[in-house]
Amino acid sequence: MPTADEKIESILEILNITTGERTCVYRAMQKFEAPNWSPNGKTLIINQGGLIYTLPAAGGEPQKLDTGNATRCNNDHGLSPDGKWLAISSSTDKGSQIYIVPAQGGMPRLITPEAPSYWHGWSPDGNTLAYCARRNNQYNIFTIPVTGGAETQLTHTSSHNDGCDYSPDGQHIYWNAERTGLMKIWCMKPDGSQQEQVTTDTDYADWFPHPSPNGKWLVFLSYDKTVSGHPANKNVCLRLMPLNQKDAKPKVVATLFGGQGTINVPSWSPDSTRVAFVSYRLV
Repeated sequence: MPTADEKIESILEILNITTGERTCVYRAMQKFEAPNWSPNGKTLIINQGGLIYTLPAAGGEPQKLDTGNATRCNNDHGLSPDGKWLAISSSTDKGSQIYIVPAQGGMPRLITPEAPSYWHGWSPDGNTLAYCARRNNQYNIFTIPVTGGAETQLTHTSSHNDGCDYSPDGQHIYWNAERTGLMKIWCMKPDGSQQEQVTTDTDYADWFPHPSPNGKWLVFLSYDKTVSGHPANKNVCLRLMPLNQKDAKPKVVATLFGGQGTINVPSWSPDSTRVAFVSYRLV
């Protein structure tokens, strides 16, 4: 954490996964997190100070998005596949709960009465939300209809499960789990069956996997193996690996000072060529 004499500078960057070029879109002497792209590729969404903001992907100043009485938003938010709705996670007296608001702003509609619940992914058909939630003092992966109703528990372990996101064809959910003593990326069917480990190397702790819209790539955040949890202000890296390729190995595509707010929600450009993320600097 910053000392009394330090302040955090946040930098919104876009990474070209082919060239490795990093472009700064926006920077500010305050903490903001978790960039998402709009389906048309023109807008990015971030959270800052409990509120949600939009800004042009080409660069510009953030504009506050109206989220009604949900004013304690955390870094778990994202647009529906058709771009009409925004899922947000906002803290209440019960803890974090998931809401839906119109993409242009408006009053939030509660989806998860139980808390804490942290949104992470939309199904490609826009009908289902995937999220991490603490129930019975354990963090597992759940899904729920976007209209609300009963939640479905997909994982059932005492070890931490988090960061769930759908593949673009809707046939798989990727998530991170600490089942081997080290946080790794896993994959399962949308009903929770056929759970398989994806990353296996022992030098990294891997978090927040996101398949590209074209289904060819998986990007995720990696800490050094000695780091516990997903703290802020650490030396981390973004790693990329091909999907549907036997014996595929991840490669480091960016190193940065970051953490949980860097890339914890879907952050691919619609054309699958770029990834948006936030890096930090202590000044």
